[in-house]
Amino acid sequence: MIKLLTPLALAFVATPALAQGSPEKGDTTWMLVSTVLVLLMILPGLALFYGGLVRVKNMVSMLSQVTAVAVIGALVWALWGYSLAFTDGGAADAVVGGFGRLFLGGVTPESVVATFSTGVSIPEYAFIAFQGTFACITAALVLGGVAERMKFAAVVLFAVAWPSVVYYPIAHMVWWWPGPDAIAAAPEAPVKAGLIWSFGALDFAGGTVVHINSGVAALVGALILGARHGYRRDIMLPHSLTLTTVGAGLLAVGWFGFNAGSNLEANGYAALAMVNTFLAASAGSVSWMLTEWATKKRPSLLGLASGLVAGLVAVTPAAGLSGPMGAIVLGLLVSPVCVLFCSRIKHWLGYDDSLDAFGIHGIGGIVGAIGTGLVVNPAWGGAGVVDYASCALDGDISTCDVAAYSLGAQILAQLKAVAVTVLWSGIGSALVFAGIRLAIGGRVAREIEVEGLDLREHGEAAYHA
Repeated sequence: MIKLLTPLALAFVATPALAQGSPEKGDTTWMLVSTVLVLLMILPGLALFYGGLVRVKNMVSMLSQVTAVAVIGALVWALWGYSLAFTDGGAADAVVGGFGRLFLGGVTPESVVATFSTGVSIPEYAFIAFQGTFACITAALVLGGVAERMKFAAVVLFAVAWPSVVYYPIAHMVWWWPGPDAIAAAPEAPVKAGLIWSFGALDFAGGTVVHINSGVAALVGALILGARHGYRRDIMLPHSLTLTTVGAGLLAVGWFGFNAGSNLEANGYAALAMVNTFLAASAGSVSWMLTEWATKKRPSLLGLASGLVAGLVAVTPAAGLSGPMGAIVLGLLVSPVCVLFCSRIKHWLGYDDSLDAFGIHGIGGIVGAIGTGLVVNPAWGGAGVVDYASCALDGDISTCDVAAYSLGAQILAQLKAVAVTVLWSGIGSALVFAGIRLAIGGRVAREIEVEGLDLREHGEAAYHA
């Protein structure tokens, strides 16, 4: 995504009527490829990453849960999710969208949405598919906090309820705005946009929407469901670091579509996001390795994989905003913080975040969201923020001015974005998990959990002798 300042904000486009120009085949192709790459992150990437981390008796359960959340989420996204996230919500437009695209009504192969250059558009169907993968993976990430004890029926209800209550409103608050053409055409007019967008908060590809959101929800779910039987008493080691590493690699490959695709155009900013994604992931992996080496006297494969993901999480909100050195700094800083939360703080507080979804995605997302306010600074090698009020309606972003940077104002905006996301996700997720528990019960019976969810819930085993 190209950067936007009015007064100071970055967001996805959400008003197709304001898009100008015919889509370029290169941009369209890149968005289609990016969508497939993000889908690869979920199936099989996240499924294998999480699956390898659980005990062998729950492997089928983990694969089934991730798959179910993804496919149900795709249907819900088409029915009402896209409309709630990316249309005008009328009186509630600062918080949630409306019903203008309910059941994808009004979308045709000819309809377009704007990108982040004036006069440039992409097919609306490409945007719908791309954003749909974000909604699916965010809900699937939450499963890491409640792994090995949540009922499959409860997961199915979660796949419908949680995005509707939590994800779609946060996506709207962060990424809904009128588009660059509208701002360039009427630079003095008030801008009608999502609440967090209006703060001036920067989120290139989902630090708040995806990672803080899912991490907080995972923690809330873990607290409401309670710890696994035997937690902190029995040994609960990952059953296959091989599959976890394969999953981490697929996540890393797919993340290039996640971050660079969020630019919505195949141009230099997409290339910047790709470079930053590679460097931050590498720095996060090295940093986790060195942290373990210093504190535990030996580096682990799990640490290398976890650090890779932590670096990717941290750079997500900054991918097209930071300079390459800033991306490296984010990767180096995030892993020690995540290690602290995944080990000492989790142990001190006693919560059972099974696969450290909160420790990596929630905490890593907070580090990245706040850090984005620093690394965007042009004086520190950041790409800066474009003021679309200075742009001509000709698609040439080079004619636009770069806005003046204020460290204090930007950090304040980032902190406000983090606070709203934590509160909305925390309260909304509590309502969803509590409602599911009251309706059908949230977790399996003790004997099922002890025997394993694979045989008792699915009648299958992951491996056979």
